Amino acid sequence: MALRQIIKDGDETLRKKSREITEVTPRIQELIDDMIETMYANNGVGLAAPQVGVLRRLFVADVKDGSEPLVAINPRIISADGIQCDVEGCLSVPGKWGEVRRPQTITLAALDRQGKPYTMEAEGRLAVCICHETDHLDGVLFVDKVEGELFSE
Repeated sequence: MALRQIIKDGDETLRKKSREITEVTPRIQELIDDMIETMYANNGVGLAAPQVGVLRRLFVADVKDGSEPLVAINPRIISADGIQCDVEGCLSVPGKWGEVRRPQTITLAALDRQGKPYTMEAEGRLAVCICHETDHLDGVLFVDKVEGELFSE
């Protein structure tokens, strides 16, 4: 495992749409491991592949709820319900925060790290994290969705 460099807002990679992963190879497994290590080393709760310069549809997340890190390959949010507003930040936009409106509950369809399909329900903080990371895969940053002004730490 190795720490990857997190690219910052202004790098055009963050604004590009990611490609689907067609095969879960050893190289993808290594990327997953590196992303999890990088996320933890930077005190993040989620990290999408474009944030480490890889335009593939993959993210990892851990909202510190005691479960194993979530790995989502080719994720799709297939349903969403309710509304919650909370303050978000991003490892690619360091030191900036803003209030974003997200669904309260979602259903996620994705492949796990072995390439097996799964669906899961998420609510609250995990739903926010999944939406935030899925946006990264489409070249969307949380700053695009902030209601009101961004603020600094």
